[in-house]
This record gives sequence, structure tokens and C-alpha cells, in this order.
Amino acid sequence: MTDGTRNGPVTTDAPTGHGRKAVVVGGGLAGVTAALALADAGVGVTLLEGRPRLGGLAFSFRRGELTVDNGQHVYLRCCTAYRWFLDRIGGAALAPLQDRLDVPVLDLAKPEGRRLGRLRRDALPVPLHLGRSLATYPHLSLAERAKAGRAALALKGLDPADPALDEQDFGSWLTAHGQSARAVEALWDLVGVATLNAVAGDSSLGLAAMVFRTGLLSEPGAADIGWARVPLGDLHDRLARRALDAAGVRTVLRARVSAVSRTGEGRWSVRLPGEHIESDAVVLAVPQREAHDLLPDGALDAPERLLRIGTAPILNVHVVYDRKVLNTPFLTALGSPVQWVFDRTEASGLTDGQYLALSQSAAQDDIDAPVAELRARYLPELERALPRTRDAEVRDFFVTRERTATFAPAPGVGRLRPGARTKAPGLYLAGAWTATGWPATMESAVRSGISAADAALRALGRPRPRHLFDVEEAA
Repeated sequence: MTDGTRNGPVTTDAPTGHGRKAVVVGGGLAGVTAALALADAGVGVTLLEGRPRLGGLAFSFRRGELTVDNGQHVYLRCCTAYRWFLDRIGGAALAPLQDRLDVPVLDLAKPEGRRLGRLRRDALPVPLHLGRSLATYPHLSLAERAKAGRAALALKGLDPADPALDEQDFGSWLTAHGQSARAVEALWDLVGVATLNAVAGDSSLGLAAMVFRTGLLSEPGAADIGWARVPLGDLHDRLARRALDAAGVRTVLRARVSAVSRTGEGRWSVRLPGEHIESDAVVLAVPQREAHDLLPDGALDAPERLLRIGTAPILNVHVVYDRKVLNTPFLTALGSPVQWVFDRTEASGLTDGQYLALSQSAAQDDIDAPVAELRARYLPELERALPRTRDAEVRDFFVTRERTATFAPAPGVGRLRPGARTKAPGLYLAGAWTATGWPATMESAVRSGISAADAALRALGRPRPRHLFDVEEAA
């Protein structure tokens, strides 16, 4: 690669791996997964990342004495590919799952004050595992609970792969199945906004059906929640980099790719400022707009469809108090702008007080608001939700914004998402926005990397690593 002193264009090869070489562009979860899978099969891999770190949109940074995640990321027990990824990089013990689904749900809309309910499962088969929780859920009336149960059973009967479902919106389907506005807010959007990054009316029925069928209606423990007890950078950068090094991947940071093209010998050339790398295969593991700009002519039949995949923002509000104000690892709220609140004290390295992170999905209304305005909006809401904050001192208040955090799961998005293969032999696509069947999650990103690596390995004539996760086995 470059040492910053070159005088002209330099041509290099990806590292040798039994004669086959590949370049992966993008060091998020999709790119890291693809690079590991290819290297494990004996392919010589170069991983290029434009940022000074790996991890994509799930990363950490330093703020004074704190180590801050850009946003709160969770996964579920049904996220089997991401769990495989954690095992592969040696990080599973650092991001454990709940023993059993248990979500505190605080209702702040009632005039009589705060009311706490819970969504949790029992050790019973589906759908009985959630029966007692739904039957006693205090935020819905008895009639609403009964109708929610019937809607869940109807949802279980849908096929998320049916293209017709992708053209419908989830909100209309819920209304047609007797769900009140209150039921949508207190149950369906409680789960859906966090996983889809959109309210029910803005979500594809196909993607919503996939989320609820897989997470709540497949296996009793499918929705058990896991999250990193360490900074995300420890997992997706430090441990990922160590795994890549051990696998023989050459990882190059601050490497901005400007073009990808075929050579006269039928290989691929990946161009960076002042040099290019030749290889037998290329995986573009970058956001859809960046992929569109790098795709050579003819690689997709309708490349403009990538530009029609919308994006959705996520806002994270970070508050450091001088004392402990929350006794649970997390909670979620109704009747308030506050969505999910997580205790990040230990993970951040804070030794005195408590650090809370508010994860606000579908944050179109707040994403560009000034910090002072967000402070005036969210601190009073935290006082409503957590009475002990009223006597606490706010030591720090800041926000992180991901304006294009995910693709928008709007009706019709399914037909816009391409698969791993392109029409150009040796060129593959990866990213949570590709056709994984999942919404834009860490799970989708890992699955896309595996799919791209599988397609490349078949074309390169390399055997599939025996330990590689099989996307066909997923729930």
C-alpha cells in the first residue's frame, strides 16, 4: 500500500492465498464478515476502509474520560448470524443475552402518573410463552389484549417472502385486524420502531411480518435481548481487527476507493488515490449510494434503484448524572418522546454517577434539532420517567446523530434491494441494505457478508469453510 511518499501510480496485488485474491471495500460488519469468510477459505484478502477504524455504523469514540457508543445496538437470540460473528471474533462473552425476555415498559400518558408493565416470556412453547405477559399487560384493555393475540396468530400465518406483502404497509394491516391506535403504540410500534426504524404505517408488511414471526413467534427464546457490556469498538474494531490479522487479511484504514473496474485480463482493479489493487474478486460492502457510484456500467440491470432505497435516521441522547437514577439495565416508555433508555455506566468506564443513553429510532423530527432544544425536551421527560433525576445534577448532555442509520423499510423496498451477485463476474454486493430478508440490523449486515463471500467462493472454486454460518439455516 501507500506510505504517503509515492511519486506516481502504484499497482499492487491483494495478498496471495492459494493463488486467488479478493478485495473487500468497506470495513463495517458486512465487510469484516466477508473478509473473514474469504480468508478462512484460503483466499488472499485486502480489506479497505475509508475511516480510521472498523465497525461501520456500530462504533465507539472517546469523550473526555468516557468511551461512548455512537448509538445503542442490541440483538436478539434469533440473530443467529450475528451470534456466529461474535463467536468468530471471540466476543460472545462480552455481549451476553438475557436469560429470558424481560422488558420494563413505563407508561407516562396516564393522568394518574407513571405505570409500569412488563413484556416477558415464560418457559412454554410458542405461542404460550407470551400468553401470560400479554394477558396481564396493563397498558392495553382486556379487549385490546385479546385482539392483539388474534392479530399475532394471523401474522404468524403470513409468508414474509411473498412479494405482495412488501407492497403493503404494516399499519393498514394492523387496522384491518382490529388493532387500535393505542395497541399499535403500546405493543406493535414498541417492538417495530426499534427493529425496523419506522412506525407501522411507514413499514413494509413483509419486513414487519419477518420481524414479528422470527422474533416473537418462532422459538420461545427468540426475542431474548443481548447487548454489548463493553464499548462497541472493543468488538467491531479491536476484536474484529485481531481476527482479521489472525486470518491473514491485510486491513488498510483511511483508504478511500475512487473506482472499481475490469482489467483487460478479466481481473478487477480497485483504485485509490495514486495506486490501484488488482484481484480476482471484489466485494462492495458500502452503503447503497456509495455502491451505486462505484458500480461499473452493466453490473446491475437498473442501478438507479439503489438510489431509490430511502434512509432513516436514529438519534441518541446521552446524559450523565451525578448519581444513580435507573435501577434496571434498560427500560422503554410510552406516552413520551423517550423510547428506550439504557444504562451505559460500566461500559463507558464511568466510575462515579450514572450514564444513560436514549435510543430514538425513526427520529426524523429530532435529527437536526439543536442540542439546546433537545436538552429542553428530553431532560423533563427523564424527570417524568425517573423521579430520582429531579434531584440529580446533569454533569454532561450530548447527542450523536446518524442521519442515514438504516435503509427505510418502506412498502416496496424489497424489490429495490439487490442480491449479492451482480451481472459482472467477480463483483459482489454486501450490506444490511441488500436482499437478506431482514431489516437494517447487525444481523442483516453479517448475513449479507456471508452471502457475498459464498457467491465469490463458488466463482473462485474455493471450498466453503466448514465453520461458516449457513444463511439457509436461519429462522
